[in-house]
Amino acid sequence: AKSISKCYVQVTGMTCASCVANIERNLRREDGIHSILVALMAGKAEVRYNPAVIHPSAIAELIRELGFGATVMENFGEGGGILDLVVRGMISAACVHKIESTLMKTNGILYCSVALATNKAHIKYDPEIIGPRDIIQVVKDLGFTTTLVKKDRSASHLDHRQEIRQWRRSFFVSVVFCIPVMAMMIYMMVMDSQLSDAHKHHNMSDEEMETIHSSMILEHQLLPGLSVMNFLSFLLCVPVQMFGGWHFYIQAYKALKHKTANMDVLIVLATSIAFVYSFVILLVAMAEKAKVNPVTFFDTPPMLLAFISLGRWLEHVAKGKTSEALARLISLQATEATIVTLGPDNVLLSEEQVDVELVQRGDIVKVVPGGKFPVDGRVVEGHSMVDESLITGEAMPVTKKPGSTVIAGSINQNGSLLISATHVGADTTLSQIVKLVEEAQTSKAPIQQFADKLSGYFVPFIVVVSVVTLFAWIVIGFVDFEIVEKYFLGYNKSISAAEVIIRFAFQASITVLCIACPCSLGLA
Repeated sequence: AKSISKCYVQVTGMTCASCVANIERNLRREDGIHSILVALMAGKAEVRYNPAVIHPSAIAELIRELGFGATVMENFGEGGGILDLVVRGMISAACVHKIESTLMKTNGILYCSVALATNKAHIKYDPEIIGPRDIIQVVKDLGFTTTLVKKDRSASHLDHRQEIRQWRRSFFVSVVFCIPVMAMMIYMMVMDSQLSDAHKHHNMSDEEMETIHSSMILEHQLLPGLSVMNFLSFLLCVPVQMFGGWHFYIQAYKALKHKTANMDVLIVLATSIAFVYSFVILLVAMAEKAKVNPVTFFDTPPMLLAFISLGRWLEHVAKGKTSEALARLISLQATEATIVTLGPDNVLLSEEQVDVELVQRGDIVKVVPGGKFPVDGRVVEGHSMVDESLITGEAMPVTKKPGSTVIAGSINQNGSLLISATHVGADTTLSQIVKLVEEAQTSKAPIQQFADKLSGYFVPFIVVVSVVTLFAWIVIGFVDFEIVEKYFLGYNKSISAAEVIIRFAFQASITVLCIACPCSLGLA
């Protein structure tokens, strides 16, 4: 017999089953091509050819001439099939050795490892030569009972309910405390602007302004240096920082442990510093019994955490929707298949029910009316109508006759069909769709990766800038104190110039941190 080689070609630009048929039909006519199998969702073609007549690069060229993109996939074929078995009846290491050595001698098995402790066998094989049923038979012939490791079909790893709950709680905690803080802030802004207008029109002195200012209810001092506004803001800020920001702290800690800085680190940095700084400033003001209420940043954490929790909550809700759809897709897969043995002239010799994972390529599978197709295949015998709406969305049944392709998961309607399996296990159209959706779920959008990468540089950059601000103002202050005096209004005249400078410098650098961190980059 002439030698036959196999190659895989990555094909791009296929949109539907007719593209697949087009490629298969045209390539079969070519000299030296033995057979071709194209998988639409995986975008790959498996070609068996005679290397004396044609080369893989020439095959790819033929596909390109049909108007598709094609590249030869190097060293792809070695992957083969993987089988996990539970093997019962092993007593000692001798049994393990017996199974392993027998399997490794079997043609088509590439790798095999058996663990006595867990009763499991992990086998890699070439699906062209051997299939899962043959392997199980080999193990049974050695006198062991064996079953497939059951796959989890429930898609529980796609369940986003817990995250949705967690972020929703985070958001509501933050919002409840955020609204009063915002209200107070807006009230203060309005009052301030009215006061400054009055100041312009009535030429009041600064002292009079101060008295009016402090007579406002929110600026009223409960204790010297502690205004109602600051006290309420502090009370409202604590629970947000504790409960609203809890998940951010955990995430940020994990990121820092791996020496990376992501969005969570930024958020935690901003909120914690704003909170701690404001708290310390309040304590200092109270200790000094300051007349003028210090400027605090208690409004930053609740608002920032509310916005970001909302974003995360929405993101998980969206992911949850996709996951539901995916779980429904997974549930469309058939669990069993009826494999038949045909004699000459397609006479039925025997049939047996097996697990879907045990169907091998080239098996003849019988599908009764109303049954689901367990694998992708080609009709060998029979005529029927098939509902393929799960893939195509087309409600009208499609006629199938010998030679037509069928899709796993679609429903056979009125006639009994015998099909020859072409794509089994993870290669079926349905499995590929599920895999694509899962990959889309777990991978980040390119822009999101870019944002994370940027924030990796952004965090250290902002920290550096704020430290520079701190030292710059300290230097400026000691060189020319009047500049600081001009910008740092209402400081306590009784404290030393050095302290004023340091306080002002701190205020400036903290402002840089607090303003840079809730950056639109992170929110977006």
